[in-house]
Amino acid sequence: MIKFKHFFYAAIVSIILYSCGGSSSVANFDHAAQALIDNDSLIAFLKNNYYNATLDSVKVIDNGQTSLFDDPNLKTKEVKEGDVDYKLYYYVNRVGTPVLPTPQGFPTVVDSIYAKYRGQRIMRRDSLSPDFDNSTTWFMLSRVIRGWTYSFIHFKGGENITNNGPITYVNGGKGILFIPSGLGYREVGRAPILANENLLFYFELRDLVENTDEDRDGIPSIFEDLDGDGDPRNDDTDGDNRPNFTDLDDDGDGKLTKDEDANGDGDPRNDFSDPNKPTVPDYLNRDIK
Repeated sequence: MIKFKHFFYAAIVSIILYSCGGSSSVANFDHAAQALIDNDSLIAFLKNNYYNATLDSVKVIDNGQTSLFDDPNLKTKEVKEGDVDYKLYYYVNRVGTPVLPTPQGFPTVVDSIYAKYRGQRIMRRDSLSPDFDNSTTWFMLSRVIRGWTYSFIHFKGGENITNNGPITYVNGGKGILFIPSGLGYREVGRAPILANENLLFYFELRDLVENTDEDRDGIPSIFEDLDGDGDPRNDDTDGDNRPNFTDLDDDGDGKLTKDEDANGDGDPRNDFSDPNKPTVPDYLNRDIK
């Protein structure tokens, strides 16, 4: 069987496609007001459409079908980005039931995943654009639009049954994402996606790298969430504007984090050499090099 995940660092280069969503913004844009507009638009769309299992597709209600809004498989998630509250919607076809020697759990917001997806723009309550993207690739959940980051963590990967043929997965998580523009490309847009445009994605989560170490410093990225709020992006020990999970030298003392593993067990988190700061690991202590 091909162990595809072993090549993930080489394959991940292409995922910048969804990073950030734009390099500029509209001055004084009212994101809170737009979040309300987006939610009203999404609710109207969800009430006017249903999931057609035969076609595996979202379709406009034409014969009394149960709307997406009333479908028990539709989940709503409250998300706060900055000071703005958003509502994210995702439809669960299948959470995922991997059958492995050691079954994987759910990915974290900073893990790497392998997924098949296609995206459409929600143009009106009864209209979707043609696919603007369609791909199968590895990507980091820390580097994609936030609607993806917050959604994929509710699904599991599948089982790789590849055997001398095309890479094949079964039983992975499968669903549909309905993403407000504020968790997508916001007021900037990204051609062909317009500014403040809500998005729909069909996807299948195939695989993941649990405890991804994005900066390869010996500490899984999720464990660099020092304040435990679930968001490693706001943990920056040395104040250099690089969060610890992407910083090779977390305390800014000139010695790489991976080299502050005094006991050589591969985990810098359990090395404490300063009697004056007995609870501060060396890799977060500027006084220890």
